[in-house]
Parts: sequence; C-alpha cells; structure tokens
Amino acid sequence: MNRFLSHATQRIDAKGRVSVPSPFRSVMAALDIRELYCFQDFVYPAISAGGPELLERFEKQIAEADPFSPEANEMSLLIHGGGVFMKLDAEGRLTVTDFIRDFTGITDEVTFVGRADHFQLWSPSAFAQTQEAARRARRQRGLAAP
Repeated sequence: MNRFLSHATQRIDAKGRVSVPSPFRSVMAALDIRELYCFQDFVYPAISAGGPELLERFEKQIAEADPFSPEANEMSLLIHGGGVFMKLDAEGRLTVTDFIRDFTGITDEVTFVGRADHFQLWSPSAFAQTQEAARRARRQRGLAAP
C-alpha cells in the first residue's frame, strides 16, 4: 500500500497528542516518510500533510514561475508561511499544535482524510459537511458519487 486512502476519526489525548491511524503510518513507512511537511490547505479548513517531496513539488512550481509574479509570491506565502515540519513520536502520535487547531477548528477529535499522496487533518464536523457538499455538487452535475 502506497496511497493514503479512507478516513478515520481519533481522539486527542490530555497532552494534545493524537494517534495517526495505523494504515496511514503503514503508508508513511512504505514511502519512508520520517518527517511530515504540513501546510494549511489552500481551499479547505484542513492541514495537509505529506513527505518532504510535497514541499518540493510546490517549490518546483515557484522556481518555474517569475519570482516577482503574484502567483509565485502567493504560493510562497501559502506553502512557506503556512507550513511547518512535524514528526510523529515513538508511539505514532502527532502533537495537535495551535498551528493546527487555529486553522482547522479542531478541538478534541481529528479526522484523518486520505488524499492519495498525502493526508489531511480535519475537524470531524467540517469534514462531514464538506464531503456531503461534494456529493451534493456531483449529484447536481449529474455525476455519480464514488
């Protein structure tokens, strides 16, 4: 398995840590991800997390653009100004920092959402509402829901 799939909701412990779901840790191990690059999603109230190659992909886009263009500056503000590196502890837990809480509205639970080459951290209610809105939008366009 080398893709982040599905979703799972986990409780945050008294010390502000949350266990990353086992299937996600397995993907991290298979892809040799030892450090997570986490950034505030461009569209959703979610934190996106993946290996360092996720950051490299965005930096490549910036390098290919005119460094003084609005697009390059916006991308840098989002991926550098809205990003951090984080590590799991020895038990596979991630600390839910203010960086995560303030952007997502996460309080006592986190929904981990697979997004193929990365995953996201969501407030459970925000994820449920956004996923339902996506289904509704597909139905309105005459597309079958997956």
